[in-house]
Amino acid sequence: MGRRWPRLLLACPVPVAAGVGGVALAAAYALFAGWGVPAQRTVTMLAVVVGLALTGRRWPWPVTWGLAMAAALLVDPWAWWQPGFWLSFVAVAVLFAQGDGGLPGAGWTGRLRNALREGWRAQLVVTVALAPLTLVFFGQVSVVGLVANAVAIPWVTWALTPVALLGVLWAPLWDVAAGLARGLLTMLHAMAAWPLAVWERPALPVALAVLAAVGAAVLVWPLPWRWRAWGAILLWPAWTFQPPAPAPGTFEVLLPDVGQGSAAIVRTARHTLVFDAGPPLGRGDAAERVLLPWLRALGAQPDAIVISHDDSDHAAGMATLAAAYPHTAWWASFDPGDRVVAPVRTCVAGETWEWDGVRFAFLHPPTADWAPRGRGGDNARSCVLRIGDGPASALLTGDIRAEEEALLIAAGAAQPVGLLVAAHHGSGTSTSAAWLDALQPRAVAIQAGWRNRYGHPHPQVLRRLDQRGIAWVNTATCGATTWHSAQPRKLRCERRERRRYVDTGAPLPAGAAAGVAAGRVAAGDGELW
Repeated sequence: MGRRWPRLLLACPVPVAAGVGGVALAAAYALFAGWGVPAQRTVTMLAVVVGLALTGRRWPWPVTWGLAMAAALLVDPWAWWQPGFWLSFVAVAVLFAQGDGGLPGAGWTGRLRNALREGWRAQLVVTVALAPLTLVFFGQVSVVGLVANAVAIPWVTWALTPVALLGVLWAPLWDVAAGLARGLLTMLHAMAAWPLAVWERPALPVALAVLAAVGAAVLVWPLPWRWRAWGAILLWPAWTFQPPAPAPGTFEVLLPDVGQGSAAIVRTARHTLVFDAGPPLGRGDAAERVLLPWLRALGAQPDAIVISHDDSDHAAGMATLAAAYPHTAWWASFDPGDRVVAPVRTCVAGETWEWDGVRFAFLHPPTADWAPRGRGGDNARSCVLRIGDGPASALLTGDIRAEEEALLIAAGAAQPVGLLVAAHHGSGTSTSAAWLDALQPRAVAIQAGWRNRYGHPHPQVLRRLDQRGIAWVNTATCGATTWHSAQPRKLRCERRERRRYVDTGAPLPAGAAAGVAAGRVAAGDGELW
């Protein structure tokens, strides 16, 4: 073009045309791809880099990188809280710091070898540098990521994307692109199923996460190897970290916020039990989206899983848990069919066991073939599990009704407890006055969905709690709730401890609202942390 139209070179130098044209093409492609947040961020970064280059000065890469980050945050301030923002910018910083790989070899074979070597080196250093961040954000590091990227990147770059773009000109090519995408996904799913495809670790404390990030940076920085060895030393505490467990003889109950459903994680010193698997959530279920991440964060694998009854808000995640933990012991009040391959025992009153000095006992149903009177159905047959003894115990009740509560009172099984998980999400059919008087709970936790259509928890149930001065929380407003047998009057609210920008700021209701600023639940002497 320069020989044919020399005046163009005088009007617009080649570097300027290349930079501006590159930004324009990137913006056009981003618009064509849907103008998602990652695409916006990429175009913003490229525009900043090109703009700095057009000033005619050679800017140090940290300045270019920092200004690109600032511009991306100006476009989308909430990106600061998104894992993709940090993963992409840290990866770019690592590649900037590595520089180029020197001059390529002679001939096309030398250039090919150099390109393959540099591509592999870039993937390796980025994987190592991002490992602490992926541990913090996702609780795992992909072990097969290097192999998957070695196939996926050229597949998408040289095959899938060009064919998809050409489909704009000739629509049948979109079918070809869809076939290429399906083939890639099939291969990636197969890789994900490999043994040790991912390495999972518990959630890291902030100090260890920062230490690991510094260690990874030192390890991949272009420094002498004797200095890089310090990076591996800084990574070691994060690699070996195990979260603290309850002391022997004590236990902890975690009630995640699973919406309008129920699920609980019970931990002793060396054992973990999951009670109920939560409701469906979108295209998945609560086990996939809530329970499994919690278990990974705690570094725990369940030794037993109990499903109280066969309602979808309690049992939707059964298959997910069964696939994740195929060798776990199971209890249920019904036949789960093919959802669980492992043997499933029927929960029956009188069955007990002990873990780490903590006693577990089923209180209901009375027999394996027990049938309720009236229209109780699955709810009435719910497994009821008592954990611990005396006022430092907890009672998980499924969806039993006032009728079953009366049976347990008559049988002498309703002894005082520290924590009561209200049956049926605080429905008016449960948590009767007689039940509360018999149990004398120090704290009550209600698992109900935010603004659920059933009106749970029922105002009458809340009045009963308030009249008796019982501290209570609702996971819809409290978030994930933690109770420890060593502190039976205290309920810890995840929502209050770690507020996020998606928080609507809705106040805690009635019995849990007053005195929050002082860290106390109004309706009793329990503390809300």
